[in-house]
Amino acid sequence: MQAPSKLFEDSTTDIYVVRRDGSTTSLEINKIRTVVNWACCGLSANSIALEAHLTTRLRPGITTREIQDNLIRCALDLCSPEEPDWRQVAGRLHIWSLWKDTQVSRGYQYGYYAQTVHNKILLGEYDRRILIYTQQELEIANTWINPDWDADYDYAGAVLLTKRYLLANELPQEAFLTCALLIASVETLENRLIWAQRFYEAIARRQISLATPILANLRIPNGSLASCFITAMDDNLESIFGSIHDAARISKNGGGVGVNLSRIRATGSWVMGKKNASGGVVPWIKLLNDTAIAVNQGGRRAGAVTVSLDVWHLDISEFLEMQTENGDARRKAYDVFPQLVVSDEFMRRVQADTEWTLVDPYEVRTRLGIELAELWGEKFERAYLQIEVSLDKSITLYKRVNARLLFKQVMRTQLETGMPYLWFKDTVNQANPNQHEGYIPGGNLCQESWSNVKPGEEAHTCNLVSINLANFEYEQRAEICQIAVRILDNTIDLTSPPFAASATHNAKYRTIGVGCMGLADWLAKRHLTYTHLQEISNLFEDIGYYCTSASMYLAKERGAYPAFAGSEWSKGHLIGAKPVEWFKQHALLPERFAKLSQDIKQHGIRNSHITAIAPNTSSSLVQGCTASVLPVYSKFFYEKWAKGSVPIAPRANASYLLIKTKKDLKMT
Repeated sequence: MQAPSKLFEDSTTDIYVVRRDGSTTSLEINKIRTVVNWACCGLSANSIALEAHLTTRLRPGITTREIQDNLIRCALDLCSPEEPDWRQVAGRLHIWSLWKDTQVSRGYQYGYYAQTVHNKILLGEYDRRILIYTQQELEIANTWINPDWDADYDYAGAVLLTKRYLLANELPQEAFLTCALLIASVETLENRLIWAQRFYEAIARRQISLATPILANLRIPNGSLASCFITAMDDNLESIFGSIHDAARISKNGGGVGVNLSRIRATGSWVMGKKNASGGVVPWIKLLNDTAIAVNQGGRRAGAVTVSLDVWHLDISEFLEMQTENGDARRKAYDVFPQLVVSDEFMRRVQADTEWTLVDPYEVRTRLGIELAELWGEKFERAYLQIEVSLDKSITLYKRVNARLLFKQVMRTQLETGMPYLWFKDTVNQANPNQHEGYIPGGNLCQESWSNVKPGEEAHTCNLVSINLANFEYEQRAEICQIAVRILDNTIDLTSPPFAASATHNAKYRTIGVGCMGLADWLAKRHLTYTHLQEISNLFEDIGYYCTSASMYLAKERGAYPAFAGSEWSKGHLIGAKPVEWFKQHALLPERFAKLSQDIKQHGIRNSHITAIAPNTSSSLVQGCTASVLPVYSKFFYEKWAKGSVPIAPRANASYLLIKTKKDLKMT
């Protein structure tokens, strides 16, 4: 589908219009009709209806932008549950405006990719690493661009793409191609163009969605590409303010961060030998809260921080209340996302309706030599019993509460504020493939990826992509998984980590996260619903297998991640640190997992963590599919944006009649 070459041409009519470059020309209605017909082509949208709704008075001196903007507004007004395609008409008209603005600004649209690259390098907008490619290679890459793929976006996707991700005077396919070339730049000389084309087509066809930091930062010099981070504060000023500084740098580059504060001494604890001097964890959380507000991810979106605290911490009640409306306003933090770190022992006491002891980590550390925050499982249980035996002896700063009443307080707070998250520490650490190197203290912002953290030394750092199941053909599953894993492994070598502990973790664990979006679309295309659990299980078994296998083959090619020796992977345990016997009992095709286990023990694995399904709500709008693995919110609804409401409708709406929306599903 090629766009018309011009919107307006010379005409003999008396009405003149003002072009985007400031020049004037006679108005010719047929040129407006050409654009309208192009925008409606192949869709169930009547171009005559759009012309009829054009409300702008065609007066002398009207601008082409006014006409175009009014066409977009009319298309959005026509959008309804019965005629959802009008949102795609509006998207095409928005893309048309982008094409015209770009042509006016730089003198050309598509077709001159090498020139675009050199111009943007001169302006300091593109990373000079793309110059690894010769002029001839850039000309070859130019032939891969398909402008018709720009016409696939609906209005919400087109606006988000242009406003959030594209640079000035940059077109969508140029952005995708530049990302693909840079990702492939770490490949061997003879293979880099082959992989670059495969990367580009997967991204441009919207089969793979790059996470926001990759799509936004990869092309620019010194960009950080990781999406999610976890840090931990140690109980000293240097670590505390270092963590706040790290959170600011993460937010600046578009990442989400989780900060664990369980090592910080409680309210009323000792400071410089003086009792009752500590203000507890909340004052430090307030600093993180204000940092999230002040550093707003480069203007793309608000900063985002989740703060986690173990359920045994003496400040837990105030932690739960810091987002409620009652209490001291100076000890509130409304712009962070609280996260409660829960142990199995606590849940056992909730079930038994027995007492639970809240303690100060500083006193436990200094009096008993126990760093309670880093323990989980049986080690935690033994240490906790030792602490309880020491009450009123070595341990004087504590509080005994009923475990069930405390859990009721948690649930009451969730009803009032929507928070905190509940994060089950023992379960997560049992599934940790790198137990030999440390522990996981808490979750990241979106709760899709966790790994080892050491305050000031290692900060969990993960790069993400999502497979778009809406554009995912069954026979492509192995190829798409291979491309996704390779993209992410390459970005590890390209990223500029925002601080030293992130760089250390990146190099040591090579953590990646291949997720999915558009599960509801995938089901609808196959006339399935969320009740078809076996089909869904088979799909994700395939994705888990092919992604893990791809990382194993990368290890054969490039070597295993540095911390592989001694890991659960090295023992033949697979996804979630599960022994291969688990897969023999539960997998549809257990033989392939048994062979994969042996291959990993022999060759290693390139990435310590591989799959991680992110929520990707805004990314799914760009991709034109439903978010993550979530059911359809509604067959048609409006999303409120700063400049008005935007219609959102799942594509292939007729097929969606077969899918229950989330409002119809039982939450069990």
